[in-house]
Amino acid sequence: MATTEGLVPITRAYLARYYDKYPLAPLPDAAADLAQRLRALSADLAAVAPITPDEELLEREAAGIPAHKIDENLWKNREQMEEILFLLNKSRRPIELQQKSSPEDAEIVSILDDIETKFKDMLKKLEQFQLKNADNVFNTVMTYMPQDFRGTLIRQQRERSERNKQAEVDALVSSGGSIRDRYALLWKQQMERRVQLAQLGSATGVYKTLVRYLVGVPQVLLDFIRQINDDNGPMEEQRERYGPALYTLTKLVLAIRLYLHVSLARYGQRKIGKDDIAVLQQAVFIYTEECEKFTKFIGEVFVNAPFFISAEDAGADARKSDEYKETIIPAGKTHEVILSVEAVNSYIAWDFSLQQGALNMMLDIGFHVEYISPSGEKTLILPYRRYEADQGNFCTVSAGSYRLVWDNSYSSFFKKSLRYKVDAVPPVVEPAVPAVEP
Repeated sequence: MATTEGLVPITRAYLARYYDKYPLAPLPDAAADLAQRLRALSADLAAVAPITPDEELLEREAAGIPAHKIDENLWKNREQMEEILFLLNKSRRPIELQQKSSPEDAEIVSILDDIETKFKDMLKKLEQFQLKNADNVFNTVMTYMPQDFRGTLIRQQRERSERNKQAEVDALVSSGGSIRDRYALLWKQQMERRVQLAQLGSATGVYKTLVRYLVGVPQVLLDFIRQINDDNGPMEEQRERYGPALYTLTKLVLAIRLYLHVSLARYGQRKIGKDDIAVLQQAVFIYTEECEKFTKFIGEVFVNAPFFISAEDAGADARKSDEYKETIIPAGKTHEVILSVEAVNSYIAWDFSLQQGALNMMLDIGFHVEYISPSGEKTLILPYRRYEADQGNFCTVSAGSYRLVWDNSYSSFFKKSLRYKVDAVPPVVEPAVPAVEP
């Protein structure tokens, strides 16, 4: 295994030197000014009809201090875009706008349609950014994991966890949950991912049963993924440098939503004036343009950040690990390993390769897996096939013994030098994650 000597633990100070190379262009001054103007216009409409409890809650949120975390703000922006699109849905607009009762109404409709298009485009871009970013984080971490069944099992755990999370969201939507309820759940799930990332760094919680499989992973990586999201950890440097611009965008989109909510609810009593709609148009233009710039910028900064180093630099070469065993299988003979499984949903995992000889020919070996019941009955699990190398695993449906057999009986002359790793991994059960305060 390549040495990790000389790697520097990735700290906030380490990232600060990198972020010096990526200054963020300031937002237009109009961004904050427009948020204040929209809130003032919304307050003026209280004279037309009293503010409802929902509107009062939205006003408090628009006037408040945005969350500190960058990813939480991105989720908040995404939520507000969906809420705005809900308001702008043609079937929910005031009857005067649906019927285009006057030339003024038709003009407002055209402007609202344009605003709707801008938010649909920006929402799609933000969703794609978040998906790509999440995959980059996980795939980068997995790059440093030994490239054998340890990494495979962790990937499978993540896929199972994501399926469960999506089912939870689908159930909430089916039961009539609001957009606000859905995003509260999505943020809770994001916090669970963050907890799991920390668990992977310390091999606890959901990864406790995989702790022995993290041998060979550079400690500098494990330390980093354990501390990355600490309040004063590496990401705090990113929050301090780039957070204020995002906080301004969060306040602007909240003000846009507030004004649309209040003005459309009172449209039958007071139509939107030309000056007011011009303020709204300008706010939407600046918000969508600057939000797109910010996501592109922060995506570039994050992908190129120094904690995304090469696996070769990190020294994550599992096949050089001392955990592998080696044996010689003579011609006409077999080699077998029996693994005992105490609980269903355990994993039988293997990784093996043959040392190729000096002759210009590729050697292979037969391999199959069978289950042996307590009564001694055998059931073929993995059919016989000849391999030069293989890596795989399966989830058990029965407790008992599993026999892994490497078969060189077909060879009359050539012995085979086998290098292998096998194990039975106990079931990985996701723990209940306590509520995390945003």
